[in-house]
This record gives sequence, C-alpha cells and structure tokens, in this order.
Amino acid sequence: MAKVLVLYYSSYGHIEAMAEAVAAGVREAGSVAVVKRVPETVPEEVARKSGYRLDQRAPVATVAEMADYDAIVFGTPTRFGNMASQMKAFIDQAGSLWLNGSLVGKVGAVFTSSATQHGGQESTILSFHTVLLHLGMVVVGLPYAFQGQMGVSEVMGNSPYGASTISDGDGSRQPSAVELAGARWQGAHVARIAARLA
Repeated sequence: MAKVLVLYYSSYGHIEAMAEAVAAGVREAGSVAVVKRVPETVPEEVARKSGYRLDQRAPVATVAEMADYDAIVFGTPTRFGNMASQMKAFIDQAGSLWLNGSLVGKVGAVFTSSATQHGGQESTILSFHTVLLHLGMVVVGLPYAFQGQMGVSEVMGNSPYGASTISDGDGSRQPSAVELAGARWQGAHVARIAARLA
C-alpha cells in the first residue's frame, strides 16, 4: 500500500474537483490518499474581487511533508503555458528536499486545467515534469490504456502526459465525466506504481 499526496492549487475549483477524483482513484487502487493544497499568495481582497474559491476544504500543506509520501500528484491550472505561480512558489522552497535527495525515487505526476482546449495544458505538464526530474522523482503520466482520451466526439482535456480539464474563459465549464475519469485513472495508476516501488 502506498501513501499518496494529492497536492494542488485551485483558483476557481476546477483543479480542486480533479484532485478529489485523483484521490478517489488512489483509494480505488487500495492506497492511502491525502489531499492538500498549497498556500494562496494573492492578497485576500484581490482574490475575493477576482471570484477565487476561498472555501476550499483541503488543508494547506508544508513543503517538508512532501518527503513523507511514496508519491505526489500535483494539480495546477495553467498560467501562460506553465504552472501557477502559487505552485511554483511552493516548490521553490523545496531546496533542502532536493539537497538531501528526499524525493529521489518517489513517483510524481501532474494534472492541469486551462480556459481553452489549446491553452497550454501539455506545456504546463511537460514543464512541470522537468521540475520533478530535477527532484529525482519517477514521472508517471496518463497512458493511452485509459481509453477515455481516444476519440473526438466531445471537447475534452486529458493527454498521455496527465489528466486535464477545460474551464472556459469565464470558468463556467466544470470537469466533464471523461476528464474526471482520466483523473481517477491517473490516481490509480500512480498508486499502483508507487506501491511497487515502495
């Protein structure tokens, strides 16, 4: 049994919903899932004016606790084709974990969201993978064994790099059934690999 941290940043709730689906997949695979979020760096007044979700249920993680897990599945919205600054600020504090090799050999995976179908989902995940490799993590994606990412009958996220969703420019579109299924599948996949490595 692996212990998996689902660590996310979510402004409007899309990534939070995907994080819960990832955690469900981890649990379905027989592992322990802990869902936490990174701290908000936007001033509260600005966040409220921008409509940010400030009532998220997950507790705030600490950088040091990342070493306590067999796997970490990171969730971040895309910002100009890259991870959100809140997630980057959190990871940038992991210098001691890098120096001590605390995350070497642990499984790392990424899921994301963007406003549009081609809004940088793949570049966000791929550039995040670079960070995971620097930390010594074993990178896991969303293989085509998840058949839900095949076909073009609907507009949807997901790619072999990781699960994803599309929010629309005004945030009105919520994760679809196939996007949530992709997140669950990725969570279960990560848990199974982490259990083998552990």
